[in-house]
Amino acid sequence: MLRAGLTGGLGSGKSTVASMFRSLGAHVIEADAIGRELMSPGHHVYDEIVQHFGPDIVNPDGALNRRLLADLAFRQNRLAELNRIVHPAVIAEQQRRAKRIFAEDSNAVVIVESALIFEADAQGTAPGWRRRFDRLILVTAPDEVKIARYVSRMVDAARSVGDIEADARARLAAQIPDSEKVPFCDYIIINDGNLEQTRQQVERIFAELAAASRV
Repeated sequence: MLRAGLTGGLGSGKSTVASMFRSLGAHVIEADAIGRELMSPGHHVYDEIVQHFGPDIVNPDGALNRRLLADLAFRQNRLAELNRIVHPAVIAEQQRRAKRIFAEDSNAVVIVESALIFEADAQGTAPGWRRRFDRLILVTAPDEVKIARYVSRMVDAARSVGDIEADARARLAAQIPDSEKVPFCDYIIINDGNLEQTRQQVERIFAELAAASRV
């Protein structure tokens, strides 16, 4: 069995890369999907967020106001507070899911897709987390490519392109630069727009991961 961490900053295309790994047979656990689940009504993470940030963070339908929460996190410098609530619960759920997969298939390759593997470690919200992985994979692209991808994904009638770009830059600034992560990663995937080249990199890496999982 082998547990790999797949990380990359905003707009790097790590979700696209994760889908490629999944198509090759990897078991992909998405941190963002788990986070969304745990931040929904009926979960203790949701309750802790409301208690910490106040009832104004809740929409009339009971769901969290994610835009307001993002504003608090990235524009009002309260990201660390949010992460201290969310990260431990998300990581615990990742570990539970990985354990179930390995119980069913001892040769499985489990890939945890998370933008904040390094940040959670550095901020102390999940000390030593990145060292729990057998391999670390970084997906990277130039910052302007990342920002353009984020803008195209988030554009809507409620916000100007300038506001979305500013949001993207604030989010990138809150993440550790790729250049500081590279020395600690086993694989670097350049995802600057040529999907065929990206796929070739993924196929080569997965072949090595699959071989290592059987050792």
